[in-house]
Amino acid sequence: GTYQHPTPPFPLRNFKRAISKPDTIHVIGEIKFASPSAGPILKPRNPVTIAKIYEQAGVSAISVITEKEFFHGSLASLLHIKGQCSLPILRKDFIFHESQLLESLNNGADAVLLIARLVSARKLKDLISLTQDLGMAALVEIHDKRDLEKAMQGGAQIIGINNRDLNSFEVDLATTKRLAPKVRPECVLVSESGISSESDIVALSRFRINAVLVGTALMKSPAIGDIAKRLSRVGLEIYKRVN
Repeated sequence: GTYQHPTPPFPLRNFKRAISKPDTIHVIGEIKFASPSAGPILKPRNPVTIAKIYEQAGVSAISVITEKEFFHGSLASLLHIKGQCSLPILRKDFIFHESQLLESLNNGADAVLLIARLVSARKLKDLISLTQDLGMAALVEIHDKRDLEKAMQGGAQIIGINNRDLNSFEVDLATTKRLAPKVRPECVLVSESGISSESDIVALSRFRINAVLVGTALMKSPAIGDIAKRLSRVGLEIYKRVN
């Protein structure tokens, strides 16, 4: 059907471009309040303050978990953050219905996370195309070859390889090593979960990734800005050495 395109509360920012500019590995800094694997993370700190710290530290985009039940997130915080910083914002939630895409747009999201294994191949394709029609980017998350095939069939332009197994919560960076070579070269590639140090980014840089998504390592650190700055600089250093 045809949707009346709603007007987003703030002009859309180009998430895909922000995380794929050449000659570096971009950091997507995540704001999360709790997680099933790490428990409560962000108690005293204000999400807007963290977004501003990330922006000053040089991250390329911000991911905001809006899921209430397990992650204690909210759409309201996404909208707040969007109004107070100038980076593209990714909404992370369990999205399986078109209405959630409109709700994302209305609350300031520039991009949404779509988890390949949450929905059928056909549904994923529909969600990706509506996301793009609305002017947002879809970061399609995969964990294995089956997910990747689904994402490719669905027309994904940005692929996020989740190093965490959603069933066991185990993290293994070798997941990126295994799947990255199978991703079409024209796709923007993000490695997610379990990235906590400069050496992790150096190790992942061999696999043609454009960006890393870092959450827990930043949120749990007392020196959140310093770490964000260090991780954001690693990619530039790697590319300087190569050239």
